[in-house]
Amino acid sequence: MDYRETAESLLKEFKGDNYLYGRDVLGKIGDIAAAVGKKAVFVCDKFPGSEEHIEKIRTSLADAGVTIVKEEAGAGPNAPREDLNRITKTVVDAAPDVLVSFGGGSTIDAVKSAEVLRTLGGDIEDYFGTGQVTAVLEKSGKKLTPHIAIQTAASSGAHLTKYSNITDLKTGQKKLVVDEAVVPQFPVFDFSVTYGAPKSLTMDGALDGIAHCLEVLYGAVGNANYDKIEKIAEAGIGLVVENLPKVINNPKDLDARDALCLATDMGGYAIMVGGTNGGHLTSFSLVDLLSHGRACAMMNPYYTVFFAPSVEKPLQMVGKIYKDAGLLNKNVSSLKGRELGEAVADAMLELSRKIGFPTKLSEVEGFTQAHIERALTAAKNPQLKMKLQNMPIPLDSSQIDDYMGPILEAAKSGDFSVIKNL
Repeated sequence: MDYRETAESLLKEFKGDNYLYGRDVLGKIGDIAAAVGKKAVFVCDKFPGSEEHIEKIRTSLADAGVTIVKEEAGAGPNAPREDLNRITKTVVDAAPDVLVSFGGGSTIDAVKSAEVLRTLGGDIEDYFGTGQVTAVLEKSGKKLTPHIAIQTAASSGAHLTKYSNITDLKTGQKKLVVDEAVVPQFPVFDFSVTYGAPKSLTMDGALDGIAHCLEVLYGAVGNANYDKIEKIAEAGIGLVVENLPKVINNPKDLDARDALCLATDMGGYAIMVGGTNGGHLTSFSLVDLLSHGRACAMMNPYYTVFFAPSVEKPLQMVGKIYKDAGLLNKNVSSLKGRELGEAVADAMLELSRKIGFPTKLSEVEGFTQAHIERALTAAKNPQLKMKLQNMPIPLDSSQIDDYMGPILEAAKSGDFSVIKNL
């Protein structure tokens, strides 16, 4: 299967002509902005090599007659509330008619929520959960300011999605705004911005893309849109499995880097047509230890074993991808249930080993049993209920300790045998 060709076709289906992506596209930002406004707030991440790209955006906006009324630093990892508050104040004070964000998922997510608070007021707690923003918009008759979201990393797909992840650093807990209203109207991804990404960011981002595809795929079993989701997930996972080792071995392999950008866009598409579940839910309680993508990637093999009896069809497809890549030496077509799940989970861990990525929580500096307790407590929070409901084996709060607890213990030790199937 030509995963790249399939991904390009799916992106066209997903966004039509309303998505600017590929190599060297930043010079077109001004034309997009000028069509919707003349006063911009520009929120941008700064990282090695970023100034060249930021200057292209500034020049493009100026040439199109768009004035940057305020330039603001982006958000830190996991979009801390403190950064959300700072960016919100800037947007309120500057009163722009177009927002331009340039950054990874954290900065894009912070700008999404900052505009919600600017327009609708209140506290971000008011909007956590699903559909809260739309409900208030409909009641108030207000509209959010157009947002040009420029992605800088092959990772979250935040420029394409309805999610805004915000973290309370005091409690170490992340929560979600989930709402179609916060989807950026004008997504942009210049692949060339990713070419200097360090190894750690490249791994974390690509495996986050797998997590999006994989979790949505698992949760889609038995749904009417399963075939569509399988096609998206197959392209996204296939592109990462084929190309991530290439990039780790040769960071200057630009075609492979482009493939990772397409792969993580498939992850963004996946979470717009389905929902993530176990891996993401647990990742929200590991924000003080791990990047979001790294936490999801480490948890998903263990959730795979738990979900296995209910997700045989997707596991057959995913197993074939890993087998074709030389990461699985069993004939997956002859395996069923937990045995199939453990084989695919082993292959996922083998990819991690191949690229020098951790495979169990006990390998993570600073990890303690308290992180497991935090994750179990968070899973019982009604604001995160959608993650439990999205699981192919849904759990209610009374089952968290008995079934999710062993999954987390397995992730700590690397021992699949402690996982209990429902």
